[in-house]
Amino acid sequence: MNTNKDIFERMRAGEPIRKDDAEYGKFGEVVSRTIRLCVEMNVSATDLDQVRKQLSEIIGTDIDDSTTIFPPFYTNFGQFIRLGKNVFINHACSFLDIGGITIEDNVQIGPRVNITSENHPLDPADRTTLLLQPVVIKRNAWIGAGATILPGVTVGENSIIAAGAVVSRDVPPNTIVAGIPAKVVKSI
Repeated sequence: MNTNKDIFERMRAGEPIRKDDAEYGKFGEVVSRTIRLCVEMNVSATDLDQVRKQLSEIIGTDIDDSTTIFPPFYTNFGQFIRLGKNVFINHACSFLDIGGITIEDNVQIGPRVNITSENHPLDPADRTTLLLQPVVIKRNAWIGAGATILPGVTVGENSIIAAGAVVSRDVPPNTIVAGIPAKVVKSI
């Protein structure tokens, strides 16, 4: 472990994060802030501009006016989410972004989609450690209702994830995947 980097730099680099990390408290402060801001956004935002403004505060960067997010929207960290232009995120989506989530331009995300960039070791003695792997959703992808995308997955350009699919491997560009675990069922 490189002790010259702060916890956030180490998280961005994909290094495991343990609860006994000397800087874990800094991470906890961001999580607490994000929880508070998500609750405020989901309860008080009365129009799409307010949602964009409040989510921009959570993620720490302005969200383009062409992007639409329907609340409720949930995230546990927020600061490692990157949203492109003309993105649509439907109701009740959950983004666990500690490992990083990048959503490129023109992506459509259905309701109740779960995207997680974090996992835990199989060893019970180390289970509270966070293992971080980024998720990338490429341009023009469409994620169907209730789909789950797991850590380390890249969804290729123009691809479609069928409703309810569980995606544990990269999705090639211009394909449709479905099922649990998701498999290619058609080329576009």
